[in-house]
Amino acid sequence: MSLTWRYHLRPDGSFSRSANIDGALDPVTDEQFARTDPGDRDERPKRSCSRCSRDLLLRWHGPLITGEWMELCSACDADRPAARAFIRWHLDPERTVEKLPQLFEDWETETMQAKGWVRVP
Repeated sequence: MSLTWRYHLRPDGSFSRSANIDGALDPVTDEQFARTDPGDRDERPKRSCSRCSRDLLLRWHGPLITGEWMELCSACDADRPAARAFIRWHLDPERTVEKLPQLFEDWETETMQAKGWVRVP
C-alpha cells in the first residue's frame, strides 16, 4: 500500500488535502478534486493565535493519535525556518500548489518537533 497526499489550493492560500491511497485519486482531474472540497469555508470564524491573539494563517491538526493542534502565525513563527518559508509562500499572491506538499511537511515536522514529537520515516 502506498500513501501520498493530494492538495487542493484555494485562491486565498488556504488548502485541503486528501489521502491518495495506492494512487486512487490519480485519474481525478483538479477540477473534479476541487468539487470534493467543503464549501463552508466562508462560514467558519477566523481562528486567533493562542500565543498573541492575531489571526492565524493556518490551524491544522497534528498527525493522527498525537492530539496536537498546530498553528501558523506570521508574528509568532517567523523565526523558525520551515514556518518562515511557509509564511512567505502563503503570503505570496503567485503561490502554486507544487511547492505546498514539501512546505507543509517541513512545517509539520518542525512544529511537532518543537512539541517533543519526532517523525519516523
